[in-house]
Amino acid sequence: MAGAGCSSRVLLTALIAFLFTLFSTGSSTTQVPLLMWSNDGLPPLASPAAGHITSNEQLTAYLTSALGSGPHTVLLFLQDKLSKDDFTVFGGVFGNKEDSAFQNLEAALQSFSSVTLPALEWSGSSAVLALLQDKLGVSPLLVDADTLSDLSIDTSASNLLLISLPYCTGSDKSCKEVLHDNDVIIGKVLDTMKDKNVVYTAIYTGLQPSRVISETSMSSHHAGRSLLQEVVRDVKPPIMFNVSGNPCIMLWAENLNVSLTKDGEWTDLATQTPSLAGSMCNNSNSLLVLTYETGFILSFAMSQRLFPVSARNWSTLDSVQLQSGSMTASFSGSRSIYTPIEYSFHCQSVTNYVDALLVRNDTNPNPNTTEWRLHFADFQIQGFSLSNGTDFSYASDCAGFFTPGIWMGLLTSLLMLLIFVYGLHMIMQLNTMDRFDDPKGPSISVPQTE
Repeated sequence: MAGAGCSSRVLLTALIAFLFTLFSTGSSTTQVPLLMWSNDGLPPLASPAAGHITSNEQLTAYLTSALGSGPHTVLLFLQDKLSKDDFTVFGGVFGNKEDSAFQNLEAALQSFSSVTLPALEWSGSSAVLALLQDKLGVSPLLVDADTLSDLSIDTSASNLLLISLPYCTGSDKSCKEVLHDNDVIIGKVLDTMKDKNVVYTAIYTGLQPSRVISETSMSSHHAGRSLLQEVVRDVKPPIMFNVSGNPCIMLWAENLNVSLTKDGEWTDLATQTPSLAGSMCNNSNSLLVLTYETGFILSFAMSQRLFPVSARNWSTLDSVQLQSGSMTASFSGSRSIYTPIEYSFHCQSVTNYVDALLVRNDTNPNPNTTEWRLHFADFQIQGFSLSNGTDFSYASDCAGFFTPGIWMGLLTSLLMLLIFVYGLHMIMQLNTMDRFDDPKGPSISVPQTE
């Protein structure tokens, strides 16, 4: 019996690896995988052909048949980023279950009725979530593995439980460690549902692809040989707040990472689409309020004022507020985040803990928020003097011109120059002799001793 169980695990893992490897030959521009399983059974789904990308319409049709009648409890494991390459790289692709980062996930796919969509058309960070909301007619409830056991689940009505999972971007851990930790969370949630004896349908997918390869049309490029391959990156648009159709505030960041504990997991808010309700701007103040479905609220308050010493107006980031539930933490950036009113502000890294540009400014800080951390990567913001709705103004960068590397190079070059000048000076001081010894004089006798 043990040999049969081991063989089935090997066969399941090899099948998953084969599916994902097979579909990796197709287009991989904007796709995310979707894994779905249920302890109550799922309708059969024909295996798609190699290279096929499942559209949102096809997914909608299948969810209609799977969640068509009666109340359903759906677990949505929504990871910040996910691609099919994550399974082939970090999964047990050769049947080695001990080396896989998805042990609980593979066990669930083996134990229950499951459906695998290796390439689902990705059209937005909240497409799957919005689709489930429409099918179930309920709003998502954000939960975590530790508090789910205390939650009372009414199975007589539909429930949509959202479990947010991080990705390795901006994390101190390796990707395999992060994915393994996510797999442990999945296992805890499934064990809790088993203890509660709840019939559920689970979905594991990503907010966006973790690996994106942009394909360019051959018709717009020369078809001859080229030494360098041109790769076009998909650049997400900036967050923009308009007043009467005119751009007022713009913000862009590669990552907007927040963490509520000192050594806890990071949540990248840049992968989510926020609501801008509550934002405002005028000639002297700008307020950008980003409200996310995961429960976080991030606010940026900017102001402009005239500094008589420089005889010009300057824009300062007065405060950054992070709100989660009923708790709020406020940080000030006015001493380090400022720029002339005509410019935008840019910085490669904005944090509140290492080389902090954001300083805690709460008068009476909540002790539960003292370990909250912010890390904005490749951050750029402008709250005034926007000329158009597509581009920032010239950026005033937080990095100084004379970096430590430049200073080291300058000092080393100066030292080498001084050595060269000193050597040249010594050479120029050499003189030829103006008189020589008389060869007709007595010779020098050197006695020899035995």
